[in-house]
Amino acid sequence: MSAVQNESRKRSKKRYVSGQQGKRWKGSRELEVGMLGILITCNMNERKCTAEAFNLLNEYADKLYGPEKLQNNKGSSSSEEEEAEEEDVDVALKKEVAQLQSSAGKRERRFQALESGANNVIFIRTHNLEPDKLVHHILSDLHSTKKKKSRVILRMLPVTGTCKAFQEDMLKYLTTFLEPWFKTPHSATYQIAFKARNSSHNKREEIIKSIAGLVGKLNPKNKVDLTNPELTIIVEVIKAVCCVSVARDYTLYRKYNVQEVVKEDAVKTKTDANAAEQRDEHNGGEAEKDKEEKVAQDEEKTGAQNEEQEEVNKDEGGGE
Repeated sequence: MSAVQNESRKRSKKRYVSGQQGKRWKGSRELEVGMLGILITCNMNERKCTAEAFNLLNEYADKLYGPEKLQNNKGSSSSEEEEAEEEDVDVALKKEVAQLQSSAGKRERRFQALESGANNVIFIRTHNLEPDKLVHHILSDLHSTKKKKSRVILRMLPVTGTCKAFQEDMLKYLTTFLEPWFKTPHSATYQIAFKARNSSHNKREEIIKSIAGLVGKLNPKNKVDLTNPELTIIVEVIKAVCCVSVARDYTLYRKYNVQEVVKEDAVKTKTDANAAEQRDEHNGGEAEKDKEEKVAQDEEKTGAQNEEQEEVNKDEGGGE
């Protein structure tokens, strides 16, 4: 066999092995059934969106749950890492490599960025915290302070349950998942927010109708309200994974859009503008009224002075 053929075989084998490794790595970093976390949408810049998401989530997670304490499955803490820094560089490096190669040494971080399976959407997997509680806390603070803390993040949607993205699987899963909010004796007004990405086998109208029928069976007192519902059932389908959650204040917090929630409420602004206009009109009317009264008083005073002068003139004329 010639040297050229050997070299060609080596390159082919190298490409094959490299492709297989890349595929396995990507698969382990993708959204899968059974995961919990937060879906975050952005506009074209996923890398910057991921960085902003980590900053925002860690800021508020520290407030709710305290600073993150890194621990591996053996129970070692970050203090051991500090001690390792004092060791010889080569020894410390070998130790770190050994830990990375060992499955027992892998750490569970509070937040982990994964591929969602759709463009302009990232998935942040959460560990040991409630994603719906955290997202609601963030939006509540942004809504009250009106302080903008991100530039590329658009919406933050909690994912508190996942299942296969087929209608039969979705309805079976939601039958149990929705019970804490909608099964008797619980009831609420609600709406369904459904969106499918890279999935063509689910029709929006059919899915919404089926879920609404399911909620009605859980308790007939559950009523649809598209204007100001108490709860919103969020259903996000990406490829073969269905992400679900039940959100509060979905309308108030602008469909969980972090850009819109910091803006002044349009209704409130309009109301304030109308009130200011009414005050101006009232004050203007009062000023005009005062002006008219002053003119009348001046005219009355002038008339009285003229009459008094006429009386004086008469008296002087009579004296002559």
